[in-house]
Amino acid sequence: MNLAREAIELLGQVARILWFEGTKHGMRDREWMALRFLSRANRFSRTPSALASYIGTTRGTASFIIGELERLGYVERTRSSKDKRSVMLSVTQQGKKFLARDAVNGLADAFAVLDDDSKLRFRDTLRHVLDQADAAEQRHHTDVCKRCIFLREDRTASENKSTVEFTCRLFRASIAEAEIELLCTSFEHHRQ
Repeated sequence: MNLAREAIELLGQVARILWFEGTKHGMRDREWMALRFLSRANRFSRTPSALASYIGTTRGTASFIIGELERLGYVERTRSSKDKRSVMLSVTQQGKKFLARDAVNGLADAFAVLDDDSKLRFRDTLRHVLDQADAAEQRHHTDVCKRCIFLREDRTASENKSTVEFTCRLFRASIAEAEIELLCTSFEHHRQ
């Protein structure tokens, strides 16, 4: 078997930890995926539409998943103060505690024992493969704000200190530094 095919087969086996038949701890795989995503998504991506896009389903199915997560007490909806038709989703404290049971934690633990160079190479290799697949299919994937073409970074220096301010040019909104590490479904990477 060639190396590329062998790597894809291994990736498929890892994926079975994420996508499974039945339930784990009372939730189906897409509910787990939604809860994981919402716990790592930026404020622009914690909407039913963005969730549907991320998990690759219809808005109706995403609404059903959100309803299940709400029923379990893991997610709550908040109406937007700017647009009463819009809804913001957030993971509750109970949901954050429940994520400790996630099977992904075992993968993260296995990954954590690698040295930093190996972690970076692995992550960057997966990003490269995903970028290539996206380009071939003319689609885009979800990633962190700090890698996005829409992120603008403004540095200012004064006598005593220098500050950095971040802005999302797509949403025309300022972004806190902590948010640039969060996932965004409107992510678009720099094209070479």
